[in-house]
Amino acid sequence: MTISTLVHSHAAVTAIGTYVPERILSNQDLEKLVDTSDEWIFQRTGIRERRIAGERQYASDLAIEAVHDLIHRYEKNVHDVDYIIVATSTPDTFVPSVASRVQAAFGMKGCGNADLQAACAGFTSALQMANGLLLSKLCRKILIIGTETLSRATDYTDRTTCILFGDGAGAMLVESTDTGVGVDISTTNSDSILSAGDILASNASTDGEQGHHVYRSSLAPHIGSFELSQNSMLVQNGREVYRWALSRVAAGVQELLDGSGYTAQTIDWFVPHNANQRIIDALCERIGFEAQQALSSIEHYGNTSAASIPLALDAAVKDGRVQPGQLLLLYGFGGGLTQSGVIMRWSI
Repeated sequence: MTISTLVHSHAAVTAIGTYVPERILSNQDLEKLVDTSDEWIFQRTGIRERRIAGERQYASDLAIEAVHDLIHRYEKNVHDVDYIIVATSTPDTFVPSVASRVQAAFGMKGCGNADLQAACAGFTSALQMANGLLLSKLCRKILIIGTETLSRATDYTDRTTCILFGDGAGAMLVESTDTGVGVDISTTNSDSILSAGDILASNASTDGEQGHHVYRSSLAPHIGSFELSQNSMLVQNGREVYRWALSRVAAGVQELLDGSGYTAQTIDWFVPHNANQRIIDALCERIGFEAQQALSSIEHYGNTSAASIPLALDAAVKDGRVQPGQLLLLYGFGGGLTQSGVIMRWSI
């Protein structure tokens, strides 16, 4: 596990925006498609409904709407953005990138862009990379987006996966701070940390030998010696992913806390990837978070992969639970099997 405990953060999150499609797919709707029930789904996942992209909506369309929301709510100008990082497992096309479609929509001239594929750890990975680009001083203003149209990669004859996934997008504007300096967060008071930047600590790790437990096939017919289904739909071994999350992900979150000098009690909000509510509850119990510390979007949006963390966070920003100065622990985990986390101080 790679842990950053001495953070030279020049990154301040200055705006957030989200978008979900209008169409709702409820548990009752799924009862008509597969052998399942509302009670069975909710007890095992915490999901009541999920949003489904329209016939002509793709990941770039959802991303663009999330950026519009960010601009409208915070009166931000994005024309001078230096770089766009889009985390997605369901791009409109592999080439050109979704990020380039966002660039075209807003006319950001001279703007670099890249799509990032880290599945459900995509948004936190994008935030880490944005911090690095700002630290290097190659960029001063970066747009990061998590956007998914998982409904287009879901097999609605598979009752184990079709109940989980939904569509949505979230965006953050991350800007350079002029006062960013190296801060040892284990010895520095909170006022000094706030002035240095919002990203206080981060970590990342991958258990690639278990990557075949969550996959979506493309060109190769296998992962190592594991033969793949070639229908380009999402395939997940839920039992193995659950076991991995409770062991390796719980350990990863604890290592991030230990390495940074924080504890579950000093973190205001835990924002995990919303895989399902059972995993969120189990992680809280193992790590020591109170249930009410965990922000979730799972009940109404389902598992939205790279979009789940910004959707859960923004809901709490809108209703006033998340306040400036509070400490947040964002933690993504999933396909790869990959995990990455960020401890940050909210400042908007």
